[in-house]
Amino acid sequence: MLAAVVVALSLLGGASPASAHAVMTGSDPREGTVLKTAPQQVTVTFDEPVALVESSLRVLDPDNRPATAGDPTHADGRADTARVRLTDGLGRGTYTVSWRVVSADGHAVSGAFTFSVGAPSQTRAVATAPAVDPVVRALHGTARYAAYAGLALLIGATVFVLACRPTPAAARTAHRLAAAGWWTLLASTALLLLVRGPYDSGDGAGGALDPGLLRHTAAGRPGIALLARLALLLAVALPARNRQPITAPTRRSGTAAALWALALAATWAAADHAAVGIQVPVAVAASMLHLGAMTVWLGGLAALLTALYRAPAEEPLPPTAVARFSRIAMTAVAVLAATGVYQSWRGLGSFEALFTTDYGRILAFKAWAVLLMLAVARHSRRYTHHLLHVPEQERTPVTVGGGGPPPPDRGTDGARRTEDDTPHPAPEPPDHRRRLRRSVLAETAVGVVVLALTTVLTASQPGRAATEAASVRPVVPGQPDVNLTMIPFNTGSTALAGRGRVQITLEPGRVGRNVVEAVVYGADGSPVTVPELRLSLTLQDRHIGPLDAHLADEGGYWGSDTLELPIAGTWTMRATVRTSDIDQVTVERTVRIGP
Repeated sequence: MLAAVVVALSLLGGASPASAHAVMTGSDPREGTVLKTAPQQVTVTFDEPVALVESSLRVLDPDNRPATAGDPTHADGRADTARVRLTDGLGRGTYTVSWRVVSADGHAVSGAFTFSVGAPSQTRAVATAPAVDPVVRALHGTARYAAYAGLALLIGATVFVLACRPTPAAARTAHRLAAAGWWTLLASTALLLLVRGPYDSGDGAGGALDPGLLRHTAAGRPGIALLARLALLLAVALPARNRQPITAPTRRSGTAAALWALALAATWAAADHAAVGIQVPVAVAASMLHLGAMTVWLGGLAALLTALYRAPAEEPLPPTAVARFSRIAMTAVAVLAATGVYQSWRGLGSFEALFTTDYGRILAFKAWAVLLMLAVARHSRRYTHHLLHVPEQERTPVTVGGGGPPPPDRGTDGARRTEDDTPHPAPEPPDHRRRLRRSVLAETAVGVVVLALTTVLTASQPGRAATEAASVRPVVPGQPDVNLTMIPFNTGSTALAGRGRVQITLEPGRVGRNVVEAVVYGADGSPVTVPELRLSLTLQDRHIGPLDAHLADEGGYWGSDTLELPIAGTWTMRATVRTSDIDQVTVERTVRIGP
């Protein structure tokens, strides 16, 4: 499986990126800029459609007070934007923009940036709270894990009864296991439906019963998927209907069960990573098959384990039933491997992401856990083979001898003799059934870990999106994604603009194209207008430059979006400020440009 993942990534790693967990790609005003006059609104742009709630876009003034007028909306009807109007009469200082949206894959993301009016202030608004309340996040994660476990028990135990044809006693045990899975899935789905509103809005757990949040949940894609899951569960009403296990399945019942299971799996695939990004139809189908194969394998293991341990002595589980499940499990593993390789490629995007992103590291742990399950499963298959092919007389210890003279090394009582003629009991044949129980128990225990890793993986930002986010915003949310440099100057003139400082912003301050914005401040710290401002950068140790930034007067500040910096390193930034026809000075500072 690992080799297949490596080959797939190396062959397909150059495909276009898939979006998941929305990434902020731009804003107006831009992050870190200093404006001459206060803006009337703030707009944030993302790389995919996002859902908005009342607190999706907040602006705080330098004293940490709200500066917005109204609720956020999509700008010009574009679903990948968020816009909020600002109050009139905004003063000078630095403002914090805090955004929090729900991605198209149903996961909440947040961040923050700053801009200034007039001049940066010494005091700035504090960063906002996490995207999801910790209690709500814990409830949401627990319910997701319980939902996976309930689905596995429900589907796996049902398949075990329908396909393996166990004894009536084992079928009754599996039926009770499936009923427990049904109830677990029903309760966890109901809990997910309740906490979805606070999860989207960022409120505490107390908002779970808020009618407004419930209506918001029911109108969104995750809420619709959860309601469909409840409908499918109530349609079969497993605990309320026939409580007798199915011992003679028909082709019609098997087909209906398979279609119902695929529909149930679709309620996950339609509202998760598979529903956004590239190749959505293929991804949704692969996700359904992957989830279905996982539930058949893990849930069937639980049913097999229960049957092996609880089967009455007079009605043990027949080896043929174990062999049928072994064949089903191998088919499930093949489906898991094929769909897992595709999902790994789609989620990671590059081999490096396997080691550099949280998604890749969790995926690697899951792959190792599955490999461990396969290693244990190999022993289970071997013990199953022995149960099927060991002669009947070796399955139950019998007395050796009778009908003729005993072998030379045995007495008439069937015991082995030694040189001192002391009898010793004959060794019993190995208990393959007991070893099979232990092997299946170990396999199920590892399966519990796989379920936990699956839950964490589906809640993590895919490697593709993480790489894309790093290329767009490589800094911690709340910190400017810019390189800001202050250069003092003094032309020798006594005029207000004769001395002061130049604030130069490089966005993003890395190798490649950079947006340059420069503001000139006078001696009293207020923005001033100068007739000319030139800027160039030189990398002296590599003999590169000077590279002219080609600044243009934008009315209140000087700007350019054509500066290309080819190499990371410590560059010398040289600014020439002309404040009058005869007053001019050139000053410089070093600036670090990242890769």
